[in-house]
Amino acid sequence: MADETWTVRSALEWTGGYLGRHGDESPRLSAEWLISEACGLTRVQLYLDLDRPLSAGEREVLRGWVARRAQGEPLQYLVGEAPFRYLTVKVRPGVLIPRPETEVLVSEALACLPPAAPREAAWSAESAEQEAAAVAAVKEQLAALGADAPGAGARVGGAGGLGDTRNVSRETFVRDSAPDGEYDAAGEVVSRETPAGTLPAAAPDAEGERGYYLVADICTGSGCIACAIASERPDTRVIAVDVAPEAVALARENAEAAGVADAVRVIQGNLGDPIPERYLGRLDLVVSNPPYVPTAVMAEVPREVSAFEPALALDGGADGLDLFRPLVAWAARALRPGGALACELFEGHLDEAARLAAAAGLVDARIVADLAGRPRVLTARKPA
Repeated sequence: MADETWTVRSALEWTGGYLGRHGDESPRLSAEWLISEACGLTRVQLYLDLDRPLSAGEREVLRGWVARRAQGEPLQYLVGEAPFRYLTVKVRPGVLIPRPETEVLVSEALACLPPAAPREAAWSAESAEQEAAAVAAVKEQLAALGADAPGAGARVGGAGGLGDTRNVSRETFVRDSAPDGEYDAAGEVVSRETPAGTLPAAAPDAEGERGYYLVADICTGSGCIACAIASERPDTRVIAVDVAPEAVALARENAEAAGVADAVRVIQGNLGDPIPERYLGRLDLVVSNPPYVPTAVMAEVPREVSAFEPALALDGGADGLDLFRPLVAWAARALRPGGALACELFEGHLDEAARLAAAAGLVDARIVADLAGRPRVLTARKPA
């Protein structure tokens, strides 16, 4: 087709056929995805404009992607991103690609937290002007009536009301909004948490006192779990940990891109080891998608996974629980009373994982199925 005019229609037909002949299990879907990304169109737009010609640049990009896809490279690595819950996260070789099963893990993890407090309505310039006009009208009416009763001219809002917020000192506001220990006596912020992974100071045990729930995401990979939790529950602060430097770098990028860098801190290390002692016994939630594929099953994993995704993020040892054993022991120490563990694991070994959780002192173990109906997620709590 080098000398032909490529339209969306002809590109779809040729790409789907080529990938099908090279073993792609969903060649039409792959063709739609690649052409959409190459042309900057949604899949719906493709079918609304089937006669649209591809530019020379779009054709060049598509050719390269099709060649790599025919070799089995995952679509997500080709286009550099993957959807995850309400986010689109960056992905790249060396870091595990987010999967739908892990969206179930996030749902169960969020369900382990207390319900979110109702959010106050966002400030609106229009409503503020309307309120100011209404206050002015009341004042005019009072003045016209000659009202001189005590408190008749009192500021709307009164003591402790919203009208008092403008009298809050700058020092108090900064101290309330900055992380613990990051301000001086004058209320100036002296340090901010940085992308390098600075952690907030240890906080009181009660969420109501510190203003947020404290979460640890162990084996964070792309950071998809940490970013989803922080974006869906703004009343959380997440410490995300991974042993692989490439995963740590990517997770930080995703936190920035998702707009949750102030709520997610990514640090490098093995399991919970890099989380300081001062946090132990204070975490509200530990969530993890550790390597859990049994070594014997690794030989059966599709080539698209085994040849391109990191074995470090997949192989969980003989029974898939090599990482879970030290993780559940650490979680039992790190959680506050009533705090919860949520973990994604291999479908054949959830019962054994529940037994290990009970042996570590956790209670109320639940096994939750994934979207395909297979046992996938374990949740348990530390006794209150």
